[in-house]
This record gives sequence, C-alpha cells and structure tokens, in this order.
Amino acid sequence: MSPDLVSLSHQLLDAAEGKPRFMVALAGPPGAGKSYRSALLCEAINQLRPGHAAVVPMDGYHFDNAVLGDEQLPVKGAPHTFDVEGLHHDLMRIRRADKPVAVPVFDRPLDLARAGGRLITPAHRIVIVEGNYLLLNQDPWRSLHALFDWTLFIDVDDAVLVERLVNRWLCMGQDHSGALERTHQKDMLNAALVKTSSVPPDQRWR
Repeated sequence: MSPDLVSLSHQLLDAAEGKPRFMVALAGPPGAGKSYRSALLCEAINQLRPGHAAVVPMDGYHFDNAVLGDEQLPVKGAPHTFDVEGLHHDLMRIRRADKPVAVPVFDRPLDLARAGGRLITPAHRIVIVEGNYLLLNQDPWRSLHALFDWTLFIDVDDAVLVERLVNRWLCMGQDHSGALERTHQKDMLNAALVKTSSVPPDQRWR
C-alpha cells in the first residue's frame, strides 16, 4: 500500500516521538523521483512541526570527475563511484544529534558536489536520507543499513523511468541518441541493480 504524504508524515512523527534523531532512508532507482518526494515529505513534516525535518542527498557523495578519471567517468553514478565511507561517517555524526553537521549537495547542471551545501542541526529531529543505493545488499553499502530507523523504497515502472531519464538527459544538453544511450547503457543498468539487489524496505511508495 502506498501512503499519502499527510499520513506518512504523521506516521514518521509518531515513530520519531521522544527520539533526539530519527533517520529515514528513501531509496529507489534513478529517475524514481527521490529528490522530489523527499523534498515533499520534508515539507509536509515541517508544516506539521516547523523546522523538524531535513534532507541529506546521497548524490552529494559522488566522487569528483577528477577523481574518477577518464576510465570511470563514463559509469559515474554506479555504486563504486560514490564515497560510501564519507557518507557513513557523516550519517554517524548526524545520528549523534549533538552538533550541526555540514553535508555536500550535488549540483546536477554543474555535475559536481558542493561541499558544505547543507547544514543539519540538532533541531532537525527527522533526517531523510535519499539515494539510489541506500538499501543495496552489497558491501560497503550494507554498513549504512543499521543507521536507519525507517526505510522507504519508491517503486516506478521501467517504462516511466526511461521516459523521465531520457528527458533528464535532453534537458542537460544531450541529443536524442546520446540521451537514449546514457539512459539504457548507464541509468537503467543501475536501476535494475537497485530493484533486484536492495533489501526489503519497511514501506513501499508507488
């Protein structure tokens, strides 16, 4: 069953009651709408409890293009092209809820992460972490699972993902053939991995 925003917001607020920090993983394949839905969910929670929620995007932990180099740059976005240890370290700091933690934010048009792009403070009792591989049942991603109190997975049909991803690449300046190639030879391969190799979530959001 797919929850609506209001009921999910109340559900998370009830689950987080009395806890200094409640960590939510919102996972799903590329093009599923994780950034969009996490922002909506954060806003809905904050309408009920102002300043209560914040979002940490996994994409901020992309390795920089200079680090990936010519060999790995074509597969940027695959699981091994992220700084999982850095993400794990920051999530542990966030979970302690004892001081502000600056996290990086990915700038998609510039194709780079901006260090310290967002500040998570102790006032943010509910922290929504969104990203493709948060529930991936592979090392080193498994190390993240114990940090989450609640997990959500966004289910989207492949045909819808393809349409969204092609449009994304077109909007980023690719021609139609380039958009198709990047969608099918990169994004949808990662989507298949996420769909088949993620641990079962607490709740699915379709």
